[in-house]
Amino acid sequence: MTDSAQPTLLVVDGHSLAFRAFYALPVDNFTTKDGQHTNGIYGFLSMFINLLKSEKPTHLAVAFDTSRVSFRTREYAEYKANRSETPPEFAGQIPLLQDCLRAIGVTVLTKEDIEADDILATLATRGAEAGYKVLVCSGDRDTIQLVTDDVTLLYPSVQGVSQLKRYDPAAVEERYGVRPEQYPDIAALVGETSDNLPGVPKVGEKTAVKWLTQWGTLEALLENADKIGGVVGGNLREHLDDVKRNRALNRLLRDVELPVSPADLEIGATDLQEVRDIFARLEFRTLMPRLLEVIDAGDDQGESAPVTVAPVAVESTPADAATWLTGRTGDVGVVVTVEQGTPARLGFADATAAIELSWSDAAATAIGPWLASDAPKVLHDAKPQLKALRRAGADLRGIVFDAALAGWLIRPSFPDKTLGDLVERYLGEKLPEADPTQLVPETEGATPGQLAWFVARVGTAIRDDIPSPLARVLDEIELPTLDTLADMELAGVAVSHDHLSAFSTELATRADAIAADAFAAIGREVNLGSPKQLQEVLFDDLQLPKTRKTKTGYSTDAAVLADLQESNPHPFLDLLLQHREATKLRQIIESLDAGIQDDGRIHTTYVQTGSQTGRLSSTDPNLQNIPVRTEESRRIRAAFEVGTGFETLLTADYSQIEMRIMAHLSGDPGLIEAFRSGEDLHRFVGARVFGVDPAEVSPAMRTKVKAMSYGLVYGLSAFGLSKQLRIEQSEAKQLMSEYFARFGAVRDYLRSSVEQARIDGFTETIFGRRRPFPDLTSPNRVLRENAERAALNAPIQGSAADIMKLALFRIHDELRSEGLASRVLLQIHDELVVEVAPGEWDAAERIVRERMGDAADLSVPLDVQIGHGRDWNGAAH
Repeated sequence: MTDSAQPTLLVVDGHSLAFRAFYALPVDNFTTKDGQHTNGIYGFLSMFINLLKSEKPTHLAVAFDTSRVSFRTREYAEYKANRSETPPEFAGQIPLLQDCLRAIGVTVLTKEDIEADDILATLATRGAEAGYKVLVCSGDRDTIQLVTDDVTLLYPSVQGVSQLKRYDPAAVEERYGVRPEQYPDIAALVGETSDNLPGVPKVGEKTAVKWLTQWGTLEALLENADKIGGVVGGNLREHLDDVKRNRALNRLLRDVELPVSPADLEIGATDLQEVRDIFARLEFRTLMPRLLEVIDAGDDQGESAPVTVAPVAVESTPADAATWLTGRTGDVGVVVTVEQGTPARLGFADATAAIELSWSDAAATAIGPWLASDAPKVLHDAKPQLKALRRAGADLRGIVFDAALAGWLIRPSFPDKTLGDLVERYLGEKLPEADPTQLVPETEGATPGQLAWFVARVGTAIRDDIPSPLARVLDEIELPTLDTLADMELAGVAVSHDHLSAFSTELATRADAIAADAFAAIGREVNLGSPKQLQEVLFDDLQLPKTRKTKTGYSTDAAVLADLQESNPHPFLDLLLQHREATKLRQIIESLDAGIQDDGRIHTTYVQTGSQTGRLSSTDPNLQNIPVRTEESRRIRAAFEVGTGFETLLTADYSQIEMRIMAHLSGDPGLIEAFRSGEDLHRFVGARVFGVDPAEVSPAMRTKVKAMSYGLVYGLSAFGLSKQLRIEQSEAKQLMSEYFARFGAVRDYLRSSVEQARIDGFTETIFGRRRPFPDLTSPNRVLRENAERAALNAPIQGSAADIMKLALFRIHDELRSEGLASRVLLQIHDELVVEVAPGEWDAAERIVRERMGDAADLSVPLDVQIGHGRDWNGAAH
């Protein structure tokens, strides 16, 4: 990494620089969605990348303190005792930073009882003796004593860590007036406030330098202390012991026993995927490209794998392709390139050979039967390819493996997004890809046949890696669901443009009227969508209590303002919330209206890999965010209508499915009895918790029990419950105690599931779907507690997702196998929407009820609620 023949050793004080970065960057600007602050990590890594780029070290180590306790605190108990407690926002950042550095290939060093500066001093001394050019990067002035002709100190400026001052011997003498090895003598006389080492009263830096210049060394000065006159001379004689103690403590150790020598610190290989995973968890979106510019860039190791030479794909005729395909006995990799929604080119391959051809009527005739056969096929991201073929009148059956789905099942937190990612991870190769930014790309991209060759090989590699429970989830749940989703997306759902347009106009008029009233309430016009202007109105003009601090001031989000309106009601606040609701609904309407295609239907795209629990999400447009709780929001659903040629919409969903899964997984006899008796669950539980007859459970009691029952599934604390129900925390604790006293198996299950996940590293659904939780053992309290809450819910929500998928594709398949024209259109959360053809209601209703009811064999029944109507809202049950 250096042009010089002399190796360069860079040693960095991790704690010192991370703390400086923490105070240099605003905390609120660097917080993940899980609540982990990352400003110290980000600032350190940003500085670190700049260091790598500018200094090009060949050898590298970052040292950290293990605690505030060291041999120095034993010698002087007050050493650094003036330092305040570590800010809670800094908590957990050091372990995460160390994880980042290790992934980059950097040696991280710590040693009990020893400070990071001593590790740096030892490495700098040994490195210089071994002929290295040594760079020490630290924000601790004690490291000035390390500077020599072979050791340069890089010291952060007052601006933080973005600018580093270079101290060689000349720069030290210019700044302090003494040689580097004399700086600790100055510090001994003057004292170090940051280390809680008091100096000689009234002796400043100038006096100390004058004395050392006069006497040559600190030892000589102290021996002649009685010759120094004046008040400062008397102070020196009174504080001789303090000076000697200070000098003993600020002397850095240069002979610390370490597990490595400078020669062992050559920068290691970077685990790019691990870095990507950590950066994704920390939500760093801009550091990765900067890092890739400097890590092993000169040696082409920025490329994590060599470009593989794929076999030349033979251009085939339809007839020859049919012959080739029917001659295969094993899995065949399949790639269908899609242009404007229809097939363009096709590639086929096994492990040794590849062919390709253009799509045409002749190709459809010749290879259509093989595509539609049960011959085993391996694809990557099969759904869009399957849809393209079906649009063209062909079909694709026999999909035995989808590499994208399998990769996601193995790594749901950080799934590999592309075929290239999977090839790199599982084959250790680089997929040939043309650079879209180059007019004449240096590397030609793989052809469809070559892509199919990579798909076939990566499929084999992932099959060898995937645990058997996940393989069953892929085979028995995800692949059948893929086929069903393709048909649902092709069918779409009829949506009335006129209905949406009229409602949007109405909302716009209402929003304008609300805005006018809001302006009248404060006496001026403001932009109601501007947080900055709202902050001025709420907290400056109206003097309302300040809300949660954010990076741009104080929060003005809807939930915070709703709380503020309850505690400090004001007409402007009420109008602002009304305006927000009208604007939000209008935005949803506009996105839906834009999604209506020429056939009068919305064809959303379902994303199977969009969540870690297995739940589906949707996009273009998003149908999962349509609200349902208010009368106005239900008017949006009323725009979703039965299509031409069909009779009615059928809606079906599970009643309290997550609580039923909780009863099954916990085996709690009380919950199981409640569901088997058919009695209202929350009334039944309320009677047990409050010790009254079910008939005496009031609406308020039922609300409390319902909130708690569902809250437990999501790891709700007593504090959270008290806030949600707006009751005292003591009452919430008592409520939870009463609940667990009567439903103890629920408490035991929740505890044991998290502990088992801590041991296994993952949770598992009823059907074997796994969700990894590495943070359950994290030293970072925020990450650990977030992981614990998510681990409580993952088996329950994941099992619910599995059950819904099983019901979904079984309904789809049975409607098709019985020759019915009725079809499933939507799957939104726990609800299905089916478009029923004339005369098919009884059959469709029976199939939906039976297949949803028997989708899982639980210890409690799966209760299915069904409704029907001409539109989605009218079909509500």
